[in-house]
Amino acid sequence: MDLEYDVVVVGAGPGGSVAAKYAAAAGCSTLLIEKRQEIGTPVRCGEGIAKRWLDDVGIEPSNKWIACEVDGARIISPNGTVLTVDETRAGNECGYVIHRDVFDMTLAQQAAKAGAEVMVKTSATSLIKEEGEVRGIRARSMGKEMNIRSRVVIGADGFESQVGRWAGINTNLKPKDVDSCYQYTLVGVDIDKRYTDFFIGDIAPGGYIWMFPKENDIANVGIGVQTSKIRGPGEAKMYLDRFIAAHPEFSKGKSIMEVAGGVSIAPPLDSTTVPGLMLVGDAARMIDPVTGGGIYNACVAGRVAGEVASQAVEEKDASQKVMDRYEKGWRDKMEEHLYRNYLMKEKISRMDDATFDKLVYAMTQVDMERMTTLDILRAIQKKYPDLVKEFEEFM
Repeated sequence: MDLEYDVVVVGAGPGGSVAAKYAAAAGCSTLLIEKRQEIGTPVRCGEGIAKRWLDDVGIEPSNKWIACEVDGARIISPNGTVLTVDETRAGNECGYVIHRDVFDMTLAQQAAKAGAEVMVKTSATSLIKEEGEVRGIRARSMGKEMNIRSRVVIGADGFESQVGRWAGINTNLKPKDVDSCYQYTLVGVDIDKRYTDFFIGDIAPGGYIWMFPKENDIANVGIGVQTSKIRGPGEAKMYLDRFIAAHPEFSKGKSIMEVAGGVSIAPPLDSTTVPGLMLVGDAARMIDPVTGGGIYNACVAGRVAGEVASQAVEEKDASQKVMDRYEKGWRDKMEEHLYRNYLMKEKISRMDDATFDKLVYAMTQVDMERMTTLDILRAIQKKYPDLVKEFEEFM
């Protein structure tokens, strides 16, 4: 069975759906495939996003997928010092806790409305390569094998991406560049739904524990632990269970969902393209290494990929020269930030609880109009210069 499209997108997460939408909207015959039978499930996400980027990719906020709009975030140091960051300091960096499954489905619907075809229960099995270019994929759908030929392939197949490896792109990760994550959705907890909470220190080595409110007494409570700092399977869950047991506001809750998985905290790939192919989102290691967040980066890169794909189709040219437009496009938007945060992650992962306590306390004592990483460091440097010697290279 052979099919033919201008553009094939592998993976219907946020980055893939946005890429398919923009390719289809530009007039390309576009196919979006998803290996699962239902887009957006199972949910493997803390489900928090900022507001600032939604307009950039044409996403209208909707009560369908917004579970809770938060006023800000609280960072809690090991000794219990609380830094509150609200909209007066963070602006539209504050945002929403979402229903990720509904959010993903909404983006796939947008792609379909723009003209993309969507096939679920369809897995890519290899790439079609001819004359040094990727010219499509081989896939399996409902037990049937098929060749799907295309001018451009966009790989948006997530953390465990196979598309990149098949293309010969080095996607290997070191243990220190992966977080092992575990999350409960707890019902009956005692929370303040106005804020997301982030607990830092040795309670989550190399990472942090989060609380994202979904309703008045429902929250996602999860942990990310640097894989290089754990000794065996299940240790991330052990850290989280220990934390919850020590916090009555959480231990009184009942779990209705548990999610486990890995998150990249690596620098972005040196190359995210070969002739005829682009990688988007988690597949390209576009996760923020400090926060572990990646939805924004995936969607923004997805838009660039969809637009470049349409140019390649129009020009009948998917050579490396054209694919380099994608490399430049997404790197101009986020590469510097990702690399800076990767270096920051390397520093933070070596800090002890006493230093975290000092830093959070220092942040509560300085007056800042904005709360970007750079503004925080500069403000602390003025009042407590010894605390930020480790971070002077970032300033």
